[in-house]
Amino acid sequence: MFLGTYQTKFTGIGRVILPNNLRKEIFGNSVILSRGFENCIWGFDKKDFEKEAKKTLEVSATEERARFLRRFVFASAMPAELDNQGRFVIPSALLTYAKLKREVVIIGAGDRFEIWDKENWQKHLREVEKLYGRFP
Repeated sequence: MFLGTYQTKFTGIGRVILPNNLRKEIFGNSVILSRGFENCIWGFDKKDFEKEAKKTLEVSATEERARFLRRFVFASAMPAELDNQGRFVIPSALLTYAKLKREVVIIGAGDRFEIWDKENWQKHLREVEKLYGRFP
């Protein structure tokens, strides 16, 4: 299970290191990246992505919302290879989508990790706190 919050910076153009605690949840040396909601990037272990994909595909494509969700997630999904230090390159289309600058936050979100621009993550937390109260 992906847990925790980690602040980091790019180590090259679009290249970031996956924190060791999150890397332990990855089987092999690759992850699947795709657009997430609220302008973040979702990162999955391949098996977890396949489970999520299966759930998405169970809803009939005759339903408009199902088609839209499939296009949103699958059209942007790409594998990324981790090097021996846990670094990987985020594809430029996802960098643009998530509006990532130099400082990023990588969070564990249970079945996936998410990559956020630091400012967008802080803004998102403030919005969540307004809606649901302060979290510990």
